[in-house]
Amino acid sequence: MPDLTAIDFKDIYCTDEAASLQAARYAAALNRFNEAFGGIEVQAVFSAPGRTEVGGNHTDHQHGEVLAASINKDAIAFAAPSNDDKVNILAEGFGKTYIDLSDLEMHEDEKGSTPALIRGVLKGIKDNGYKLGGFKAYITSDVLIGAGLSSSAAFETLIGTIVSGLFNDGEIDPVTIAKIGQFAENVYFGKPCGLMDQMACSVGNLVHIDFEDPKNPVVDKVGFDFSKTDYVLCITDTKGSHADLTDEYAAVPSEMKKIANLLGHDVLRTVSLDDILNNIQMLRDQAGDRAVLRAIHFVNETRRAKAEADSLNNNDIGGFIKLVRQSGDSSFKYLQNVYSNKDITVQNVSLALALSDSVLGPDEASRVHGGGFAGTIQAFVKKENAKLYQETMDKVFGEGSCEILSIRKYGGIRVL
Repeated sequence: MPDLTAIDFKDIYCTDEAASLQAARYAAALNRFNEAFGGIEVQAVFSAPGRTEVGGNHTDHQHGEVLAASINKDAIAFAAPSNDDKVNILAEGFGKTYIDLSDLEMHEDEKGSTPALIRGVLKGIKDNGYKLGGFKAYITSDVLIGAGLSSSAAFETLIGTIVSGLFNDGEIDPVTIAKIGQFAENVYFGKPCGLMDQMACSVGNLVHIDFEDPKNPVVDKVGFDFSKTDYVLCITDTKGSHADLTDEYAAVPSEMKKIANLLGHDVLRTVSLDDILNNIQMLRDQAGDRAVLRAIHFVNETRRAKAEADSLNNNDIGGFIKLVRQSGDSSFKYLQNVYSNKDITVQNVSLALALSDSVLGPDEASRVHGGGFAGTIQAFVKKENAKLYQETMDKVFGEGSCEILSIRKYGGIRVL
């Protein structure tokens, strides 16, 4: 039986408040494992965090640069190897999944499901030459689904981390686990996501990622400890619906790519601002003004992500906050992913940003988070202002809408 008292929860979850919740959470998860898989003893405990996008809004699909971070909300797993070739996982809220390791090919009827993600990760691990084995696991997560914190990427990272820990002596590196997670989500699950989410969840802490060569992204950890600053990270779920937004999301990379193609490039990474300005009338005529604005956003935002990382590496928190404000401004005005034109009477994210402007000072910042159009906003708030900010957001969007989070230093890890 694992000794849960040996876990340094504050080291993983950053604050006394977050750490105080973990002993009961882990104990409950252990009980659920025992109830589901009586007769087999837990051999290891694993954790994989959710993530927040800090900079590089909608740049990764054009081979740009991003800044992302793992947070102190995570998916945890209690696991044990079994003496067969069966993977048996009980995921809270998603039921049981049984997978035979002799059958790892994609199942069309599984697309969009938890089994698809698990099967895809296992297949990716096998194809990368690592060992597989049967195991049983109970998984629970407090990374909210649909809140823009990458619950699916945390789950994929967790599966990869379990297999690495149980059967490969923890030697599958975080970047490989991230790529395998993206493969599972793209091919098996059927969602065409980039690599940012999985990379932030797997590598951990603050990471600057350059996708110039998307098959071999350059990943640099940022040497900055937010816990030593006067700031906290606030994520507010504005409760906007993502229904009927597929066309809105798809239009962003489509319009950016159209601009790149008109200029003789495959993606915007190799396009300069001068290229756009010197050909702007042709681009307006053939692609439309919104596409031009989105391309201008990309060119500036991908540079800004690198500048944000540089500011933090130089301990320039003031410069970083200024850049976050610029990023939010660019996303609203040029990328235009804050509300949907399908129904301009509903602007949850716009309202949340307006409320933020009324509460936050010039040395604080807020911006749309992730894909946009609905969902969440992010804010870097001074600690002394965090309670007022949270109360303001909760008053409008409902109790518990605004969460005060921390950036944790670990990605996917073996806890015990």
